[in-house]
Amino acid sequence: MRYLLLSITFLFLTLTKINAQSNFKKEQYKYRKSLNKTFKSKKKSPLAYADISKFKGLDFFEADNKYKVTAIFKKSEKPITFKMKTSTSRLPSYVKYGTIQFVIDDNTYMLNVYQGVASKTSKKYKNHLFLPFTDLTNGIETYTGGRYIDLFIPESNSIIIDFNKAYNPYCAYSHRYSCPIPPTENNLDTRIEAGVKAYTPKY
Repeated sequence: MRYLLLSITFLFLTLTKINAQSNFKKEQYKYRKSLNKTFKSKKKSPLAYADISKFKGLDFFEADNKYKVTAIFKKSEKPITFKMKTSTSRLPSYVKYGTIQFVIDDNTYMLNVYQGVASKTSKKYKNHLFLPFTDLTNGIETYTGGRYIDLFIPESNSIIIDFNKAYNPYCAYSHRYSCPIPPTENNLDTRIEAGVKAYTPKY
């Protein structure tokens, strides 16, 4: 009887893990399909108009569940407004909304999350947060200027961070854009082998 219960428990845990992995892969496939669709859109694509018809798809790291982490979220008690540097002379106003702390490969990391001052008064974006970061893949596999992740304000002291959904600033595709530069405090001293890679046209 005990052996039977152990077998049932093991089977249940195995099926649960398989189902979770299947859902994770479906989620990543859906995200990547949507992102590539945007790049193929003549209205939304950051690519030069002449390059849109030649676009074959973005390069991604292989989706890895270890880069989808549950982070500890701590809201800033006294948010300070500052001007974030960009790839141009533009200096948009942001506030440091809070910090996130998470673990990857038994190492603990911390990043700041920001909210655009303009977003706070926008009905559409008032619950959005901005996570720009750099890591040790920049300039090798990924864009030199770092990458971004879009988040929503959490309702508790935890938040899901999926680095598989890290994407490039539009400056990686065209110089006509003005893109925020990740603040130095958001430099990760590790390789984040997840998300969008550096852009190489596939003609």
